[in-house]
Amino acid sequence: MSATWPVLLAPEALHARLGTPGLVVVDCRYVLSDPAAGERAYAQGHVPGAHYAHLHRDLSGPHRPGGGRHPWPDAESFARRLADWGVEATSRVVAYDDADGGFAARLWHLLRATGHRETSVLDGGWAAWRGLGLPASVETPAPVATPVRAVSWRVPPLDAPAVLAHLDGGGLLIDARAPERFRGEAEPIDPVAGHVPGAVNRPHAANLAGDGRFKPAAALREEFDALLDGRSPEEVAAMCGSGVYACHHLLAMAHAGLEGARLYAGSWSGWIEDPSRPVAVGDEAPRP
Repeated sequence: MSATWPVLLAPEALHARLGTPGLVVVDCRYVLSDPAAGERAYAQGHVPGAHYAHLHRDLSGPHRPGGGRHPWPDAESFARRLADWGVEATSRVVAYDDADGGFAARLWHLLRATGHRETSVLDGGWAAWRGLGLPASVETPAPVATPVRAVSWRVPPLDAPAVLAHLDGGGLLIDARAPERFRGEAEPIDPVAGHVPGAVNRPHAANLAGDGRFKPAAALREEFDALLDGRSPEEVAAMCGSGVYACHHLLAMAHAGLEGARLYAGSWSGWIEDPSRPVAVGDEAPRP
């Protein structure tokens, strides 16, 4: 394996590396409307040697005020899960899903937030893997006797007060939800429709090409540069409905060479937990 681990890894490249010491593959398939669907799909076939990560159990934590539907986990619990998968400090981790990369990007960002740089998302996910005729397995990897390694959040997510301060300071808040949800025209998941005043909308699907893989780095760089309008990546925060698909933007920006943006972990579902917080509708709305 090369000295530089990419943000996105092609299926052919992962296939060539299967069985390499230190490589850990994690299947992150999940369906919001059917929380058991990802595990069922995993049992029916997965990348050989892959472990399974459940969004609620493994990539989220217990609810806390403002945490939203998929709260950020505590570092100790996440460290135990990494040990279960055999992830060590020198491991190279590849995550994948079958839903545009958003769930895999959540694991990618969790690892990056601990300082673990050697992590990738499988570009095109399970669909691209199977579309190339690459092998599938129904065998669950044997338990790994890996010591629990203490980790900490070197890049912790933002909470609502930090988001307000971010906006007050001229920072950019990018909402990754579909346009109709951002505008408040439809809300199939959360009890209140609309968006955080001052946020701008870029649906996560804008990061993808027609084949379901991410756009080339140069194309994403051009699009995000236009959106940032002179801001540095450190002046950017990303949100979505619950802090999952916002990670898709963080991944796309990193692929484009724009690292340093932050995650609003509670996102929209966390924002509306406090009914006193303002809600905007339409394409644009000035902050009160």
